[in-house]
Amino acid sequence: MNQKKSFALAALATMLMSSAAWAETELTVYTAIEAEDLKRYAETFNQDHPDIKLNFIRDSTGVITAKLLAEKDNPQADVVWGLAATSLLVLKSEGMLEAYAPKGADQLKPNFVDSDSPPSWVGMDAWAASICFNTVEGQKLGLTAPKSWKDLAKPEYKGHVVMPNPASSGTGYLDVSSWLQLFGEKDGWAYMDGLHQNVAAYTHSGSKPCKMAAAGETVIGISFEFRAAKSKAEGAPIDIIIPEEGIGWDMEASAIVAGTSKEEAAKTLLDWSVSKKANEMYNVGYAVVAMPGVAKPVPHLPADIEARMIKNDFEWAANHRNAILEEWTKRYDSKSEPKS
Repeated sequence: MNQKKSFALAALATMLMSSAAWAETELTVYTAIEAEDLKRYAETFNQDHPDIKLNFIRDSTGVITAKLLAEKDNPQADVVWGLAATSLLVLKSEGMLEAYAPKGADQLKPNFVDSDSPPSWVGMDAWAASICFNTVEGQKLGLTAPKSWKDLAKPEYKGHVVMPNPASSGTGYLDVSSWLQLFGEKDGWAYMDGLHQNVAAYTHSGSKPCKMAAAGETVIGISFEFRAAKSKAEGAPIDIIIPEEGIGWDMEASAIVAGTSKEEAAKTLLDWSVSKKANEMYNVGYAVVAMPGVAKPVPHLPADIEARMIKNDFEWAANHRNAILEEWTKRYDSKSEPKS
């Protein structure tokens, strides 16, 4: 009896130690999700999984992508939750992602899941380009609101346009890669040459140009639709313009970093990231989410925004990323803001 009791106590001690260890599981999560949303995302996840603490390392898309690539031989992240799919395709090509099919991934729109089986990444939501036009400042200067991308190269807008640097901002990169797809390589670079004449500065954040337009610090900010809708909802005197040629877009996506020692907890986060609850959370700001039938219209954005998004070739954008950024930097980096 005593022997049985000691075995039972030993088993109980092991179980308690195991559950204590699990209760203290911490995941290092690299992300480019807007900083103001991270607390809400963590709290919503922890409603279902209070035993996993998320430690976020957050920066703009280009910075996080460069950091992951620099750490290839000594990964510091366990999970990527909220990084451009084009960036994850680069990491996939480097063998840095652990393939895993989260439970429920088959319920997502097919183009929001990596085509390999099992997939290396799964999508969350899409963010798309838009123009924020400050109507008050525009009226002061006698400027009419642009209707198209090509309008932005008109002489009247000289010095009144701010856009993100594609080397540091995922929004900037989706702009540049979409213009090259829309207009063709030769005409795309010619368009950017003209646009460059009107640009006052290239920022290292995709949301900053719209924030600047909202604050009256510039008339036109090339940004993304989620930030634009948020600024307008906060009372900013901006029009949200969806250029008539169509808009570039990328999706936020998630993946497990190969080599993590916390694989089970990482899988738990990936499983949750594709759930209906997670998709409803994404829809608070994003009009387009990975799970069909979930998205409700976002105030101030057109209901047909998904139809205005171009047919984006993510593989092409990922495979040509280095060459495109090298060319862009050579031509236009002189107007980039200093890096903080």
